[in-house]
Amino acid sequence: MNHSIPERKDTDPRFHWHIEDYFKTDADWEAAYAALESSIPEITAFSGKLADSAETLLSCLRKNEELSLKLDHVYTYAAMRMHEDSANAFYQGMASRAEMLLIRYSSAISFLTPEIIAIPEEKLASFRKEKSADFAIYDHFFHTLLRQKAHTLSPAEENLLAKTAELGGAPQQIFTMLNDADIRFPAVKNAEGEEMELTKGRYVTFLENPDRSIRKQAFQNLYSVYSGQKNTLAATYSSSVKSDVFFAEARNYSSAMEMALSDDNIPLSVYDNLIDTVNQNLPLLHRYVSIRKKKLGVEELHMYDLYVPLVPDADVKIPYEEAKKTVKEALSVMGAEYSAALEHGMESGWIDVYENKGKRGGAYSWGSYGVHPFVLLNHNDTINSMFTLAHEMGHALHSFFTWKKQPYLYADHKIFVAEVASTCNEALLMEHLLKTTEDKTMRKYLINYFLEQFRGTLFRQTMFAEFEKITHSMAEKGEPLTWEGMNQIYHDLNVKYFGDDIVIDPEIDIEWARIPHFYNAFYVYQYATGYSAAIALSRKILNEGQPAIDAYLDFLSKGDSEYSIDLLKGAGVDLSTAEPIEKAMQLFKELLDEFES
Repeated sequence: MNHSIPERKDTDPRFHWHIEDYFKTDADWEAAYAALESSIPEITAFSGKLADSAETLLSCLRKNEELSLKLDHVYTYAAMRMHEDSANAFYQGMASRAEMLLIRYSSAISFLTPEIIAIPEEKLASFRKEKSADFAIYDHFFHTLLRQKAHTLSPAEENLLAKTAELGGAPQQIFTMLNDADIRFPAVKNAEGEEMELTKGRYVTFLENPDRSIRKQAFQNLYSVYSGQKNTLAATYSSSVKSDVFFAEARNYSSAMEMALSDDNIPLSVYDNLIDTVNQNLPLLHRYVSIRKKKLGVEELHMYDLYVPLVPDADVKIPYEEAKKTVKEALSVMGAEYSAALEHGMESGWIDVYENKGKRGGAYSWGSYGVHPFVLLNHNDTINSMFTLAHEMGHALHSFFTWKKQPYLYADHKIFVAEVASTCNEALLMEHLLKTTEDKTMRKYLINYFLEQFRGTLFRQTMFAEFEKITHSMAEKGEPLTWEGMNQIYHDLNVKYFGDDIVIDPEIDIEWARIPHFYNAFYVYQYATGYSAAIALSRKILNEGQPAIDAYLDFLSKGDSEYSIDLLKGAGVDLSTAEPIEKAMQLFKELLDEFES
């Protein structure tokens, strides 16, 4: 029996994304790269002249959008090529060049924000009045810019900071290379003594295995490797945190957290509110852990027992085609327009489906305005993979609807709302499965899976958010971040979150060292807030029908044209209050009650 992961060249092209929708060949990419490189002086020519006239300011903004979009295409293609096989030296080089071009371009346009901010407000107002029809689209853009006035430096300082961006991104780059390209894990042996390759992509599948010795092996084998690199990983993460603190101080923020949240105008209270509300509800998670221990019938519950389904009899092997079909059925409640877009995306080369050697782990949706969204999967025929498909297509369709309605200026969405679209799809898929499943065992399996989503998203990501808050606070006070110290912090958080009915195995203490999202500071809390909002929105769609669907599609099509808190209020969810998190906790309690009964 062959358990090894194939090389990229040995995989079926039918399950590859159509990356050539960007550039037909690498030579076309080279031509676009060279053209963009030679166009940089077209934007720098505006430096020092933005206050001259309304026409000059407008021309500069438009030129920046034109070149930024070309850069998006060049950068995204190169990065996605590398993600197909991160050990491919040619695409490593291409991605590295794209990264350097991005930094050069950021440096070239570093004059833009400070110069606009330096224009006296009466003069800027007169420019906007003079060409009101042309400038109308920039209203939100200007509001965002002027709100950041206190944190924008002089043109020379901005230029210097732009040039340090590559140094600031180095810890993440080092971690990615170590984690995706260099690290290998010892194989796991099954009962017959056959060796099965352990990868990050397969790790959770091993933890779901009913054979406890396989779970334990996978758990110990994975963490033994991270533990073996503990000094390197601690130094890498510590450098990342110090970089966050440096940029926050340079920009006159009171903390790295304030800097991360201010970009989208998110009040700090939203972050603290999440941690406080989840902490108040930790007895519910302790109760779930207690149920898990009882159901598994073990004397001691261990960390490697957290993922195994409590209803092992449910047959949940779901091939990719079946997963697609089920996701389409589940999301048909969103109406014809959404369903047509979903069908188109799934059948038009948006998705790279299966794992291969060197392929980036996990899953994501990415892409550039003017092309279409792309989705990277590492599909392995589990129910988890089906939910991942629904999740990533939520991201992809968020982009799709935004790109249809918004100009490039507002083509992105902040992560705060991006996770709402993906998680709403998961919640609707779950509701569909619960409604259509008559088999009692399967229903119990699904409720357990839903409970696991809560544990993995609302509780786990909040625990991650708490870890980040502690480590950044330590760095801001000048306290060192060593592997021993971080292991202790992480151990104490696990004790608090999981309670007394589980053994907090020493291996789990190093889990912080393998979380890629920690290199994008104060990011993960948005999975938890997004999950709460998505639960609320999915309930509205199911209970209120068309009015809720219309409000939701409107939300999907607004991109970055409003602040995230306001976008969600428009869809009917207010995350400046604890209510959505409390409501999600209420649902978690109801699921616990049903599962126990």
